[in-house]
Amino acid sequence: MHHFRNAALVEDNGKATNSPNYRYRLTEETLQLVRAFQTSEWQEFVSRFLKYHEKLVDIYASKKKMTMMPVRINGADFQFSTGKHNELQKAIIEEFAPRFAPNTECLYVGDTIEKDLVKNVNKLKELGFEITLHDKMPDVVLYSEDKNWIYVVESVTSVGPMDAKRILEIAEMTKNVVAGKIFVTAFPEEKMMRKMEILHLSVRLLMI
Repeated sequence: MHHFRNAALVEDNGKATNSPNYRYRLTEETLQLVRAFQTSEWQEFVSRFLKYHEKLVDIYASKKKMTMMPVRINGADFQFSTGKHNELQKAIIEEFAPRFAPNTECLYVGDTIEKDLVKNVNKLKELGFEITLHDKMPDVVLYSEDKNWIYVVESVTSVGPMDAKRILEIAEMTKNVVAGKIFVTAFPEEKMMRKMEILHLSVRLLMI
């Protein structure tokens, strides 16, 4: 679908990329082409589309860029796609890290579209961190060289805190890390944290 999007044939519906309601739809210009197919106006619409195609690509690329969310990582400017998950990751990097993990370097952070937005493979391997597929990597990995601490941060916006399975996965990928390990579960607000704590406790009680 990305190829169709880059060609200005489709666009997203403006929802967050990790929303269950995220969809692609035909651009208005593409829809006009489809409607004109096998009619007397077909060639006219094709000629018009091709004539203005490069301009359309620029327009839809600019529209996509306007929905991106700026974030400062390791002193450089990046962009997150919109959505609650990335809003929380932005807060982890720009608010949590300076306060509770000062002078740390972000070694890894994913994005709902770009996946491995920042991934310092060499440093992660040097620390003994096992590089895995994106969907198993923690949301954010920070490293303090001064303290030799590595922060493994999970961004929680819809599911509960790290469960036993997730803890085992992270333990496996950090088994060779000799630096001090700090595990953090980040929530967008205290209300959700309390809700997830109750849910997580209920699950544990059911398992006993």
